[in-house]
Amino acid sequence: MKVRALQYVVLLGVAAIFLGPLYWLISTAVKQPADIYQWPPDWWPDTFSWENFSLAWNAAPFDRFFLNSTVITVAGTALKVANAVLTAYAFAYLRFPFKKPLFLLILGAMMVPGHVTLLPNYLTVASLGWINTYAGLIIPGIGSAFATFLMRQHFLTLPTEVTDAAAVDGAGHLRTLWRVVLPMSRPMLITVVVITAVEEWNNFVWPLIVTNTAEMRTLPVGLLILKDEEGLANWGTIMAGTLLVLAPMLLIFLVAQRYIVGGITQGALKG
Repeated sequence: MKVRALQYVVLLGVAAIFLGPLYWLISTAVKQPADIYQWPPDWWPDTFSWENFSLAWNAAPFDRFFLNSTVITVAGTALKVANAVLTAYAFAYLRFPFKKPLFLLILGAMMVPGHVTLLPNYLTVASLGWINTYAGLIIPGIGSAFATFLMRQHFLTLPTEVTDAAAVDGAGHLRTLWRVVLPMSRPMLITVVVITAVEEWNNFVWPLIVTNTAEMRTLPVGLLILKDEEGLANWGTIMAGTLLVLAPMLLIFLVAQRYIVGGITQGALKG
C-alpha cells in the first residue's frame, strides 16, 4: 500500500513538472496585466480576461499565419507520410540491388543534424525560384528517415501469410499496400501522421529563412513578430498568441492519443 502511494506521489510530481509550464502559460494568457506581475504570484486569476487573445490576433496578421501553417502542415504531412509509406513498403517487401546499403544510408541520415542541410536546401530552393513560396516551404522536407524507419519496422512485424495470400489473389503491390497492409497498420500510421504534423506545425527555422514577407510567414515565425511588436512588457498578449499556436496540436493529440499510445505500445512489444 505504501509502495503504491509512493508511486502516485512520484507520478504526480513528474506530471506537475511537465504540466506546470503549460498551466502557467494558460493562466498568464487569461490574466489582466496588473495580475501578471503580482508578487507573490497569483496561481489562479481572480478575474478572467480574454482581451489578450484579441490583442494578439490583431497585433499581427495571425489569420494569414494560420492559413500558411495549415497549408504547409496538411500538404507537408501528406507528402512526407506517403513518401515514408512507399519507401518503407519497398524496403520491407521488395527485392532490389543494394537494398541493405541503401537502408543503412537512410539510417545514417537520421544521425545527421537537420541544420546541416539548411544551406544546401536553401541554395537549391533559391536556384529553382521557390523563395517565399509554398513549394519552397514544403518540398525540401518531404523526406523523413525517421518515419520511413518506423513504418518499415512495423511492416516487418506483419504476418507474411496475409501479403502472400494477396499476391496469390493477383493483387499488385499498390493494391496490397492500400487494401491489406495499411488497414493492419492504422495505429502506427496515425502515430506517424501526428508526429509529422506536429513537426511541420512547429517548424520555425526553415520558414524563417525561406520566406521574406509577412504574407508567407507561419505561426511560429509570427510569434517572433508578435514579441517584437509587444516587446517584453506585455506577456499576457504573447502568452495568448503562444496558446493560439499550441491549441490545434493539443486538440489533435487529445483526439488521436488512443491511437498514438496503441501504436507506440505495438511497436514496443513487436519491435
